[in-house]
Amino acid sequence: MTSKVPQSSAGLQKQAVSGVKNIIAVGSGKGGVGKSTVTVNLAVALAKTGANVGLMDADVYGPNVPMMLGVTGRPQAVNNRIQPLSNHGVHVMSMGFLTTDDTPLIWRGPMLHSVITQFVRQVDWGDLDYLLVDLPPGTGDVQLTLTQTVPLMGAVVVSTPQDVALQDARKAILMFRQVRVEILGIVENMSYFVCPKCNARAEIFSHGGGEETARRYEVPFLGEVPLDISVRVGGDVGKPVVLSEPDSPVARAFGTIAGNVARRISTANLTNLNTMIIQ
Repeated sequence: MTSKVPQSSAGLQKQAVSGVKNIIAVGSGKGGVGKSTVTVNLAVALAKTGANVGLMDADVYGPNVPMMLGVTGRPQAVNNRIQPLSNHGVHVMSMGFLTTDDTPLIWRGPMLHSVITQFVRQVDWGDLDYLLVDLPPGTGDVQLTLTQTVPLMGAVVVSTPQDVALQDARKAILMFRQVRVEILGIVENMSYFVCPKCNARAEIFSHGGGEETARRYEVPFLGEVPLDISVRVGGDVGKPVVLSEPDSPVARAFGTIAGNVARRISTANLTNLNTMIIQ
């Protein structure tokens, strides 16, 4: 039996975020698949094309985006508007700026709703071509708050190739469909590993499951990202691999995915414009 979105979502008015052209959710259905890593590198790859990019870290319980982008400090308020911090051409807001490194957040749903609403409505995002939202794992309160309050251009679903991860990725796809959010595509992360010494390829987590799921659910396949130590190093030191090793295969993979996302959004915007003209 298919679960339904809670009735409390009905009738809520979605309001655009001033100055933000396209809001993109990045979800995974489960943790440990590298969703935040993909989001960070996708954001920086889009910024490298000259786009104005923001990244909202909605993974309140595990806010890793500041470390991955090498951003430190505490946001200031100007005229009652929170000013996001920035690095590598990306504007960032995260709960990680407001807590100490090891402080756990033990919050119930209403508090999550409040902080996500604040990040959306009270942060001065400025003029952005893209605002990426790094969602927490699962299909819970944060996902519902976001989809109920802002018009999302679409969602990117991240998974690794093995069946256990894909099972939850499919749940994420169906969740977005239930709340009428377009799936921009699936990213297969940790798709394969190439030995740096012998160049032998090993499919540690299997391979091709993301593309097969995309076919099964009739959504685009955005690309596959190899498992590479440079991705981990870049995340730990705050310099994403698309900057630290821009000519590497993994950086080129992120660049391809960013290009595919941008094209999907451009096509969707053109379709929406043509629909408005016809009407």
